[in-house]
Amino acid sequence: MEATVAERGQITLPKAVRDALGLTKGTQLKVELDGSRIILRKSVDDAISRARGKFALDGFDSAEQAVRTVRDEADEA
Repeated sequence: MEATVAERGQITLPKAVRDALGLTKGTQLKVELDGSRIILRKSVDDAISRARGKFALDGFDSAEQAVRTVRDEADEA
């Protein structure tokens, strides 16, 4: 398969590739260089990844301490 670089540096991925990877409008791709090769990777986007680091750990020194406390309370119930 081939793709041509347009005037503004854009390429169109072949439909077979888009369909195989489930790429739709707005899908984020990571671009990496490996020597003279370009590697495109579909970005992992799930609820846990989006939420990571967005919540305060009120009363805890670390995420590990919060997890231990929650697990201990669950074990006691």
